[in-house]
Amino acid sequence: MTAVPTATAVDQVLVTAAAGDAITNLARSLRPVFERIGPSRLFARNVDPHLAGEVAPLDAYPDRAGRRVIVFHASIGEPIVHRFLQQRSEPIVLVYHNITPAEHFAPWDPTFAALLAEGREEVGALRGRVARVVADSPFNARELAAMGYDDVVVVPPALDGRRLHAIEPSAAALERARAFPAPLVLSVAQLLPHKRPDFLVEAVHVARTYLGFPGTLCLVGHQRLAPYRRAIRRQISELGVTSVDLTGPVDDDLLAALYRTADVVVSASEHEGFCLPLIEAMSFGVPVVARAFAAVPETVGDAGILLPPGRGPAFMAEALAELLSDTALQEDLARRGRDRAIDLWGRDHDRTLLAIVRGVAV
Repeated sequence: MTAVPTATAVDQVLVTAAAGDAITNLARSLRPVFERIGPSRLFARNVDPHLAGEVAPLDAYPDRAGRRVIVFHASIGEPIVHRFLQQRSEPIVLVYHNITPAEHFAPWDPTFAALLAEGREEVGALRGRVARVVADSPFNARELAAMGYDDVVVVPPALDGRRLHAIEPSAAALERARAFPAPLVLSVAQLLPHKRPDFLVEAVHVARTYLGFPGTLCLVGHQRLAPYRRAIRRQISELGVTSVDLTGPVDDDLLAALYRTADVVVSASEHEGFCLPLIEAMSFGVPVVARAFAAVPETVGDAGILLPPGRGPAFMAEALAELLSDTALQEDLARRGRDRAIDLWGRDHDRTLLAIVRGVAV
């Protein structure tokens, strides 16, 4: 392999860097990987104040400062970022995390929906500027192929779930996690329309009303879309479901405690480019029940219960009731889930991604 001068900088560019965001966390975890080549920094058009010391604003990107490679994480549209990428001369490695279809957000945030639609157009328009292209799932690779991209390399997210296993939850975190009435049904996802928390609320309502479900649905994740958050709260109130907890964002201490405590992790999402929380759950031996949309079947494989996309909340309620009453099934899914997580994280994805970046840096 051709040696690359250590002076070659590898800079990651995001539209938005936000605390608790999976793509932001991935970019942060990749920084030491890229530092094997040379200096590496993170830049974003929008920077969460909590990350101000770690992520620089895009307008601070150097005009000319030696050899550089730009790794662009595509997940939404932003004309200023697109113009920046088109005007720069550095080779670009596009990492495509998928862009949620705009129709999921149109009723709740038309401006954000427009950015999503624009994002898909911008990814297609970058073809002439991109040196190499990476997708984090075969599902995403197929979308890129439909946009005209060739030689797409599939590299699952390199964010290592073992970081959560290395955490010994504090007594306070364990106490909070264990305070939820069991069984604990855990969802780790932002409270957004395409994640379908409304579907989960209705499923638990059916399970509690008709199947005697005594436990708790814990919805963990940021709640940045205020109108949608209010709609979910209104749904919970109107259904009278007292067994749903809108937990919101949590730190790694509590997340590790919740994974250690949960009886099942659920996903009702209708659009995922990979869905990392499902792999995190399986790595802890927590059974997974998920709707088989987008990349979810590829991510879960045969290690979880996948529900047909056309079936409703009552079907999920029945699946949860059956799983929670079948110890042998729980143990089987726990074993298969751990094997699936080990298989995904046991591959050297860092080396693959590093080789791609090295290849465009020479």
